[in-house]
Amino acid sequence: MRAFRCPHCGYAVAFEQQSCFVCSTEVAFHKPWMEMVLAPADGESTTIDDGAWVRCANWERGCNWLVAAGPETPICFVDGFVRNEPGPDDTEALKELASTLKDLRRLIFQLLDLGLPITPFHQDPKGLAFDLISSESVGHPVTIGHADGVITIDLAESLELYRERQRIILKEPYRTMLGHLRHEVGHYYEMILIAGGELIDQTREFFGDERRDYQAALADYYAGVVPDGWEHDYISHYATAHPWEDWAETFAHYLHITGTLATIADSGLLLSASRVHFDLDADINPRVHYGDGDFATMLHDWEVLSGVLNRVNHAMGKEALYPFRLTLPVVAKLGFVYHVLTTAEQGNKVDAPHRG
Repeated sequence: MRAFRCPHCGYAVAFEQQSCFVCSTEVAFHKPWMEMVLAPADGESTTIDDGAWVRCANWERGCNWLVAAGPETPICFVDGFVRNEPGPDDTEALKELASTLKDLRRLIFQLLDLGLPITPFHQDPKGLAFDLISSESVGHPVTIGHADGVITIDLAESLELYRERQRIILKEPYRTMLGHLRHEVGHYYEMILIAGGELIDQTREFFGDERRDYQAALADYYAGVVPDGWEHDYISHYATAHPWEDWAETFAHYLHITGTLATIADSGLLLSASRVHFDLDADINPRVHYGDGDFATMLHDWEVLSGVLNRVNHAMGKEALYPFRLTLPVVAKLGFVYHVLTTAEQGNKVDAPHRG
């Protein structure tokens, strides 16, 4: 996650912190500035750009975002995307919710940082909504998926043991709550940026014809029907299931890559060609943002830096941070996602069926 500074002492503070570890000053995230500011006291307001700002009403459960003061309950921008959540008496699910909301705030920050259109469901019938439900509480499986702007998340995935068990069963090299959120929001952006619009033909060239029966495709996938040599053409095993899933998996990886590069850049890290113990033509100086026309640079930076990060993880006895191969067909798909998100006109919204 991007680096932030304490507005009082200048020390680094994490995106989720409500107080600085060094000077103990309470801090909060201010969306218009996309920066940390001094937090107002509980029940009071602070003035920023001639406006009054207060703590999010969910400060006690870990939210550190500010919201403009007003007569309504002060729910922050991120919490405004939550349509359904566990009741106040479901203490176990509420613990899972608190962890999940941290990842949701990371997701929403990144979408804002990338300049993507994002409107909550209560402002637009086709806006984005999250139903956050725990299969551990409701007593039956909760299907993670997207349907017409509504993303359903199983809060039990925030539990490491539960998630790791699912990862092993499904033979996945990577499974995180943030990964789920990035994948599902990829379906949402396909709905509003691609479906029924002028980019649909190009999308089919890269990912295949999405008119293929989705439920039948999933049934085949879970029955073990996977293309031979799928690793050459797809970023993940699940991406083979259907063109919608290929798009969503590739979209998620675009967010993985850009989010990690931005974090490295914000932290001031670079690779010096004169100091590394391998051949490197030039220094790698990652950027917070890679604009239109910078895809090749972004890809090169990522290929080198992900190798370094993998070795760092190995030095700690952990698995690779990024256990994926970017083959030429996958690079082409990533390049198309990059093109859509940096240059395509935004705002074409149509109905779309459920996608898992």
